[in-house]
Amino acid sequence: MTSPEAMGPKIWPTYPPRTPPPQKKPVEPPRPQSAPKPKAEVAVRRPRMIVRNRRTAALTLRADEWAAKKAARQAVETVRGWDHRALAVADLAAAVEHFVEAAVADGGKRISVHLGDQEQKVLVAVLSHLCAAPDEAVLGRVATLATVDSVGTDSAEDGRRMWAVLDTAPRRTGRPTV
Repeated sequence: MTSPEAMGPKIWPTYPPRTPPPQKKPVEPPRPQSAPKPKAEVAVRRPRMIVRNRRTAALTLRADEWAAKKAARQAVETVRGWDHRALAVADLAAAVEHFVEAAVADGGKRISVHLGDQEQKVLVAVLSHLCAAPDEAVLGRVATLATVDSVGTDSAEDGRRMWAVLDTAPRRTGRPTV
């Protein structure tokens, strides 16, 4: 037998010592603290368009370069079906084209055209679904159309809305009576 001294000095192993096993339950990360809501800030909401007791139509289109002509054609077809005999088709198509061109210029992916009628008037509303600054030039172009009664625009968090009301009542022609 050999003595322990004959075996030489005791050399420790080069591998790391045994580590303790991992915890059975993982450590939970800290829970997020909810930030206090500022009370001074008030959200401004525009009223939703509510349509009752009248015919309506909604057209949704991709915001492409040809969307204006397509929207104008579909709007004219829709309103012709409502039997407005004195409808100025050219004015309706021009109003829709101007509004849709402005909505496409906002740079969104889609636009929507909403039509409604009541008491020989037609409402044309175009939404760009993208917040953009109001463009007063488009309102001026639409306001110059013969059958347009009123125009307007507003912007909110859900996008810019442009609208016009067109008169479809038959126009009186001839000289005024005195």
